[in-house]
Amino acid sequence: MLTILHTESSTGWGGQENRTLHESIGLKTLGQRIVILCQPAGVLGEKAEAEGIEVRRCRMRKSYDIFAIKHILDLIKTENIDIINTHSGKDSLLAGIAGRLSGKKPLIVRTRHLALPITSRFTYRYLTHRIVTVSEYVRQYLIGEGLPAKQVTAVPTCVDLTRFDPLKAKDSLRRDLGVGRDTPIVGTVSILRWKKGHHILIDAIPLILKKVPDAVFVFAGNGPQKKNILNKIKSLGLENKVFMLGLRNDVPAILKSIDLFVLPTFQEALGTSFLEAMAMEKPVVGTDVGGVGEVIKNGLNGFLIEPGNPRAVAEAVTGLLKDREAAKQMGIEGRKMVERNFSIDKMCREMFDLYSSLAERKNR
Repeated sequence: MLTILHTESSTGWGGQENRTLHESIGLKTLGQRIVILCQPAGVLGEKAEAEGIEVRRCRMRKSYDIFAIKHILDLIKTENIDIINTHSGKDSLLAGIAGRLSGKKPLIVRTRHLALPITSRFTYRYLTHRIVTVSEYVRQYLIGEGLPAKQVTAVPTCVDLTRFDPLKAKDSLRRDLGVGRDTPIVGTVSILRWKKGHHILIDAIPLILKKVPDAVFVFAGNGPQKKNILNKIKSLGLENKVFMLGLRNDVPAILKSIDLFVLPTFQEALGTSFLEAMAMEKPVVGTDVGGVGEVIKNGLNGFLIEPGNPRAVAEAVTGLLKDREAAKQMGIEGRKMVERNFSIDKMCREMFDLYSSLAERKNR
């Protein structure tokens, strides 16, 4: 049995923290001991404790916090840590330094969750034994930055197929919105940030309504662009066509209710929101950026379009709304693809195999 320490300096909750939690649960199920170290206010810690995962807390004030490094050094010794898996920039530096200083010499794995330029090559080049990326796109980026290919492994972020199950989720959104069963609903689920492209979708809506006038649109999520999005909806006179749902805990029910999912994002490491919609048998429309092309196979489970083009969004969405049979088949193909390539069981097994091979190599 390996004792694996996950470190996370981020206090919020998003795809990164969600993956860490699911990975921890899965590895525990596979017989490994998992400990999560987070900040006192970290949401990950609360959710992990609720799932029966061991949690330790430590303030990580800055990247060179001596007290945090000492805390992690003590933790490595007292908990007999075999592997440290770091996740954010600050904890990667702190835990990486502690790991390298420790006489226990734990293996250090850094998970790269983002499709952004790296800011600290030191942590990647000198503090880690292996880097895990959430997509092949991010892996190739890091290799292009000079990291050895053999040191970087892609293990895609996956979906909980028991939660995102079209046979279990209830279609309650139509009733809540007061729309009929035949009303076409186009949906998106994402944090409201500029890079997610909500403004591009809004610009596409008048074009879509010319061809499908009874369509309505739902935006689930919250974020810094909420006010700008509301203002844009109002300026185009779309208040009766676009429903802002806010942050929701019933995402499977929302996805069950919509006819297709669209997110014209400008930047994406992989695109977990697309995978969740695919798991719910919905056709998807996304942009050909980052790792999205690893998820959307153009014409098979949805459409892959160029970024920043409202007309391209409108054409893809209109085509799917007008050809319900093709849309249904794309949804079926999407579910098959997620079951085959993006299940949490597969992700956890690949991480377990990686940890085991690293530990075996170290022992040899």
